[in-house]
Formats: sequence, structure tokens, C-alpha cells
Amino acid sequence: MKTRFKDKVALITGAGGDIGLATALRLAEEGASIALLDIVEDKLAASKAKVEAKGVRAESYICDVTDANAVKDAVARVIADFGAIDLLFNNAGYQGAFAPVHKYDVEDFARVMDINVTGAFSVLKEVSAHMVERKSGSIVNMASMAGVGGPPNMAAYGASKFAMVGLTETASKDLAPYNIRVNAVSPGLMGPGFMWDRQVKLQSETNTQYFSTDPKQTEKQMIGGVPLRRCGSIDEIPGAVSFLLSDDATYITGVNIRISGGE
Repeated sequence: MKTRFKDKVALITGAGGDIGLATALRLAEEGASIALLDIVEDKLAASKAKVEAKGVRAESYICDVTDANAVKDAVARVIADFGAIDLLFNNAGYQGAFAPVHKYDVEDFARVMDINVTGAFSVLKEVSAHMVERKSGSIVNMASMAGVGGPPNMAAYGASKFAMVGLTETASKDLAPYNIRVNAVSPGLMGPGFMWDRQVKLQSETNTQYFSTDPKQTEKQMIGGVPLRRCGSIDEIPGAVSFLLSDDATYITGVNIRISGGE
């Protein structure tokens, strides 16, 4: 086991999902104790067991990030259980529907923003308040290539991730006086898996000029826009996150790393 994160406590939201779990395992392999937060109990339990198998302490916390009081309580419980939070991977999110902006459902738009922006802000606020008291910490927010160049048919998700890039830049300035670094990562097309299959299927169903109605052709069109001509793997995300969280990046803040195959 590497020891880059020995004696560090990392809080990971969205820890029941593929990216959250993969990052938890990477940080655990490097010695971190892991606090796992998610709204889906069965997935959270599975993640906890896998992290503990790495030989580190792991605790799980059921929490809906859209409930600011629940976030406050969960963060307080993590601090009580572990004594501190040194690292945050602010990862919980929801992709939302696929439709042109003039057809996009307002309620779904609000849900995406509530989870991806307001929920992420609540986590950032509570954890950073703790880090300010300690005058140290490192935070990585989950953004997306959808927040770098707005994708068609994804108004809510794109808007939410543009917001996360902006929030990262502002928070990095607000928290710099307290020796707290705030960065972001922006994955591009990731697959294979549920999210990739869902994106291909739903883009095909939008019946817009950008994609074929045939999912196989849509997949080729999407990958054709990536210079490396392939999807990224979920396992290609944790390395960037762990770098930004680590002392190897002590002079890096306010940065958004694109994990995109060259997009």
C-alpha cells in the first residue's frame, strides 16, 4: 500500500456510484480512511465492504445532498467519527433528461440543478467551514466536459456543470487564505457501462441533427469527436482526483482538469 494519504480522512459523496467507488478504492490503496456518503443504502453498503477490503477504516452515511440540514448533520457525524475531514471529493450528481432546450422539462431541470449545484454547494460549504477552522484541506469537485462546451440536448446537466466549474474557481479564491485548495475534474465520454449506454440511447431518441436515430451510429458519432477515438474508463478518473487531493499538487488550486481524450 502506498502511503500518500496515510493519516488522512477523505469524504466522498456519490460513493455508491462507479466513479465514487473507484476513487474511494484509489484513496484507500494510498492509505486514506474513507467516509462514504450516498442516498442509496444498498450501493453504499457494497462500497463500504470493498473499501474495507483494502485494509483501511471506512464508514458509510446515508444522506440526500439536496437536504441542507441532512448534509450539515452528516458532515458533523463524519467529523465526530473520524476527528477531521482532510479531503473532499464532491462527486454526487444526476445526469438528467435528454431533450432540446425548447422541449426540456422544467421540473427535471430544477432537479438536476438541485442535486448537481445546490447539493454540491451544501457539501462544499459544510466541509470547507470545518477546514477553515483547521486551516488546511483539499477539495475536488466533480464537473464535466458538458460544463466546458455545452452539449446538445443536455441543457440542465450542461448548465449545472458550467456552474460547478465557476463555483470551483470562486471557492478556490475564497478558501486560499486558509490553505485550502479547490479544484475540479471534467470527465468526457466514459464507458462501457450504464451511463454510456443511457447517453447513447437517449441522444438517439432526441431526433436532432447531431445524432442518428440508430444507437450504433450515434455511438460512432460520439466517439468520432474524441481525438483518442475511444471512451475513457472509469478507472482513468481516480488518478487525476488523487493527484489534485495530494501534496503533489500543493501549488495547484482553481484548476479544472479535463479527462476527455483530447476533446
